[in-house]
Amino acid sequence: MGALHDGHAALIRLGSALARQRRLAGGCVVSIFVNPTQFNEPADYQRYPRTLNADEEICRRCGTSVVYAPAAADVYPPGVSIEVPALPRVAIEPKLEDAARPGHFAGVCQVVMRLFRLVRPVVAVFGEKDWQQLQVVRAMVQRAELPIDIVGMATVREADGLALSSRNRFLSPEDRRRGLTLSRALTAAGRAGSPEEAEGVMARLLAEEGISPDYAVVRDAASLGPVGQEAARALIAARVGSVRLLDNMPWPNPAP
Repeated sequence: MGALHDGHAALIRLGSALARQRRLAGGCVVSIFVNPTQFNEPADYQRYPRTLNADEEICRRCGTSVVYAPAAADVYPPGVSIEVPALPRVAIEPKLEDAARPGHFAGVCQVVMRLFRLVRPVVAVFGEKDWQQLQVVRAMVQRAELPIDIVGMATVREADGLALSSRNRFLSPEDRRRGLTLSRALTAAGRAGSPEEAEGVMARLLAEEGISPDYAVVRDAASLGPVGQEAARALIAARVGSVRLLDNMPWPNPAP
């Protein structure tokens, strides 16, 4: 959605590399579109940073072939009904982002499907920081039987561990310091012996900084249901000051 940072640049470099490796004639296409249908709060949509000139320069440096930055009327033409795909279970059952932001994934699925129809990619790269969104897009593509390979890329972090986000610019210095608690809590949880212990560790560390999370849980990595025999993921969402932050890591994760 624009306001590109080093995390987005890494995604674009990966997309450019995949285009070269697979010899895709269209190269790497970057879509930049602040989608109004996935904001629950109108004020959040209005203040979302829009920096298209700077974004285009980042795209150029990272090997982009085409920057597709449509107007809202191009994506949602007046008087035209745009498909809203049926939401997969991972978009409505986990009670994570789906519970905290009602309607969010309907907007995500609508705009992603619309962009897929317009751009017609054979591979699409998404960051792992929005972990539930990545699983939702994968499930949507699988359900619709679209010939698109969805590639996830590990979260890019600042040197102190803070996950890169366009919203980080709204953190005060003190809130930025407190925001580091999310990555610290996830790292500590990764060394816990059980999901229950991991969730307790995250809750304690967040409480010590006065942070009340929307959730701090360990779930199955794909379905985001209860942990079973497959890979698991620890996930946190919390408001720090006026900014809502998301972060996640694999679980268990023996990182120091």
